[in-house]
Amino acid sequence: MITRKRLAAGACGLLAALAVGLFPASVSAADGTTAKEPPKVDLVLDVSGSMRATDIDGQSRMAAAKQAFNEVIDAVPNEVRLGIRTLGATYPGEDKALGCKDTKQLYPVGPLNRTEAKTAVATLAPTGWTPIGPALLAAAQDLDGGDATKRIVLITDGEDTCAPLDPCEVARDIAAKGIHLTIDTLGLVPDAKTRAQLTCIAEATGGTYTSVQHKAELSGRVRQLVDRAADPVVNPVATEGAKQCEGAPLLKPGLYSDRETFGEHRWYRVEVLPGQELRASVSIASDRAVNRDYGVLLRATTVHGREIVRGAEAGDGRTDAMSTGLRYPKAEIDGSDSDAKPAAETVCLQVSNSFSAPASVKTTPGMPVELTVEVVDGPDGASDAAAFGLGRGWWLLAALTIVGLLAGLVWGWISRWRISVWRTN
Repeated sequence: MITRKRLAAGACGLLAALAVGLFPASVSAADGTTAKEPPKVDLVLDVSGSMRATDIDGQSRMAAAKQAFNEVIDAVPNEVRLGIRTLGATYPGEDKALGCKDTKQLYPVGPLNRTEAKTAVATLAPTGWTPIGPALLAAAQDLDGGDATKRIVLITDGEDTCAPLDPCEVARDIAAKGIHLTIDTLGLVPDAKTRAQLTCIAEATGGTYTSVQHKAELSGRVRQLVDRAADPVVNPVATEGAKQCEGAPLLKPGLYSDRETFGEHRWYRVEVLPGQELRASVSIASDRAVNRDYGVLLRATTVHGREIVRGAEAGDGRTDAMSTGLRYPKAEIDGSDSDAKPAAETVCLQVSNSFSAPASVKTTPGMPVELTVEVVDGPDGASDAAAFGLGRGWWLLAALTIVGLLAGLVWGWISRWRISVWRTN
């Protein structure tokens, strides 16, 4: 009997698998799911005159970059839409105005034809200036549109030569648009100024900086970053907090991004039903030089301004990000009318920071804010401290009082026993 049931179950499973394989479109339509947009990557390569230097394993920097690009092109996952952009590849003259416009889309972002991409890379020769800022702006346009994961990988051997268009400020402006674009930077045999600039560009968008001294490091790191673009990620939804709770955006559970200037307060709203628990956390990235002594506050209040709970964190010294969080369990309604739909409570979330910066540091756009909001069923178990309201104070005070009383009684009994034994002896 058991054998027959197993055979029947196996046959049903086989038929189901065949049905999915033969009719994938109908299954997808029935589930209401849509195909995920493929990730996009734009490789931005410095082809300025300094790339002629022969200090990477006995080869020129340009030759090492070409070899790395060919290896990367061979290994790009099929689901990734890859493009290649150059800077400093066409204008060899001394006119800065022309040299700082020298950025070109060598291969458009899209499905990859490996032969065509390699042929395009083979034509490159070190030529002109280093317009990193204009190249980043153009690369962001290359990747514009859609909700796919977007990543720029910048490979250069020197700092930008087209000031006052600061590439670090360009990266911050790109991040402030909320298009979920990450910039990773790689410095070929970098000096201190190049390292500082590329680090700033990467940190502004949540990317990474890597110093490269050898060919294997270059090809391996670029391949790793391209592969990372294919990994599934959760992109935060861009939002804009208000200056007060009234009129603030109403947030559903999810991940959100915003920008907050130094010392600013921003408000958001969340609805919480009886029997649910609000869990929220916030992180603020210090994507530029900041002064010592700073803090981040996440505060939950009623619409009338009464504080419910807060989370705060402070620091002194260098930091990349500052985070804090809170939990607010809303009790069930005690009543006999179980058919009545309970009304949700509007909880106001305040995000504040006490960052400041030297006078030489630009304060706009504001620093990146990432806010996570969860609304879950309230805890039932007595082991959960939030369910008992220990964070509100009085439960903890009562527990400490009882423990202190019991400890005093036990100690008094032991003391009397010791005294009686001493007198007897």
